[in-house]
Amino acid sequence: MFTGIVEELGEITGVEDQGDASRFRVRGPVVTEGAKHGDSIAVNGVCLTVVEFGDGEFTADVMAETLNRSSLGALGPGSRVNLERPMALGGRLGGHLVQGHVDGTGVVVERKPAEHWEIVKISLPADLTRYVVEKGSITVDGISLTVVDAGADYFTVSLIPTTLALTTLGIKQPGDPVNLEVDVIAKYVERMLGERAAAPDPGATA
Repeated sequence: MFTGIVEELGEITGVEDQGDASRFRVRGPVVTEGAKHGDSIAVNGVCLTVVEFGDGEFTADVMAETLNRSSLGALGPGSRVNLERPMALGGRLGGHLVQGHVDGTGVVVERKPAEHWEIVKISLPADLTRYVVEKGSITVDGISLTVVDAGADYFTVSLIPTTLALTTLGIKQPGDPVNLEVDVIAKYVERMLGERAAAPDPGATA
């Protein structure tokens, strides 16, 4: 489980095509400190498993399902990526509960700079619209953000200077894809309410 608080802006240093998968090599001296084989690291919001590590880099295998569902397939050597290690049990939850399981991708539609922040508009797939609400939480490329405005096919977020300087959202331009993960609590609530509505009334008579 992650929090959506990016620890480091890393870099893809290599991509090995393995047919139905790819092996990524990622530079991230902060997140690899103390790393072990099998550890999890979120790369642009996608939970990946460490295969090898050393000299401030790690490798991770990315299967076809992940490449197709996320924007990782568009990355290559030199691409910058947001990196985060899992939250330690008992640690502070600085953002919100993030699983590292991408629900879909959006596209940066527009950027509107202001004096001390920037508003970014991002397209929203139709099947995710019901989970995104004004002032709710959403994860964009692994970054925990608060929704400013939620439309039928888009949402906006307001980015502070720290987010612009230390994450990929500072360099993403209109047309660039981003990974989206909606609030998992909303999905659980929807599932439970749906099952409750479908359950027979125990007090009903035939």
